[in-house]
Amino acid sequence: MSYWRGKRALVTGASFGIGESFARMLAASGAHLVITARSRERLEAMARKLQEEHSVEVGVVGADLLDDAAPQQIYDLTEGVGKPIDLLVNNAGFGMVGDFDLLPLDRQLEMIRLNVTSLVALSHKFLKPMLARQSGGIIHVASTAAFQGVPYFAVYSATKAFVLTFSEALSVECEERNVRISALCPGRTTTNFQHVAGTSSLDTSNPQTPEEVVRKGLEAIEKGKSHVVSGAQNQTVAFAERFFPRAFATKAAARLYRRFKLPREGNGPEEA
Repeated sequence: MSYWRGKRALVTGASFGIGESFARMLAASGAHLVITARSRERLEAMARKLQEEHSVEVGVVGADLLDDAAPQQIYDLTEGVGKPIDLLVNNAGFGMVGDFDLLPLDRQLEMIRLNVTSLVALSHKFLKPMLARQSGGIIHVASTAAFQGVPYFAVYSATKAFVLTFSEALSVECEERNVRISALCPGRTTTNFQHVAGTSSLDTSNPQTPEEVVRKGLEAIEKGKSHVVSGAQNQTVAFAERFFPRAFATKAAARLYRRFKLPREGNGPEEA
């Protein structure tokens, strides 16, 4: 994990879960950091600890990526002041489970803005100087939900499908200029994502740790892979889906997520 030693990495959504593990693992490998999330107080405590433990520089940018001005703010405080970013980790995002027509539209549009719009904006801003230097990399955190539509998780799975195909396309665009783009596709991971998304009741075996997921992502971008699925079980499922009609894969996902159907007005909760 010494590939990024002495270089500078920017990690979004760095205060918890996979983002926090990216920050810790990169700092341990000798990379300098800029970490960003909404919870500035937590980030500052993380920064102090990482600096003490690993003797690296750790900058903190408190920013809400639902704010359209945030990507430019982050750019101005890094590249804009002569602190080039060698690795961008677009990790910030969230999910929300339930029937599309019953979930609040505003919150679903926020999901698209965070999972897609801010990711594209940050990639556009930081990719340009990377291409000019002909070095650098971007990791987009996608999901195994990117490989098929997921009923009752429709908007989330659609955003991650975008992230996957966007990453694969950019990877080919940028490979001749020595900039690597990779989508990291984790499955169930031991973070607070499930609690926020409302999917904690899913009975999936052998969840991965954030450290396992991050290690896979860093290995993939070092090898120039356009995407990687983290975890042997997840890899098997994602690979097997190629051999089935898309409708079959979507209906299989529906059977798993049907338990999250929401009660409709005038009726009792529908049976899962």
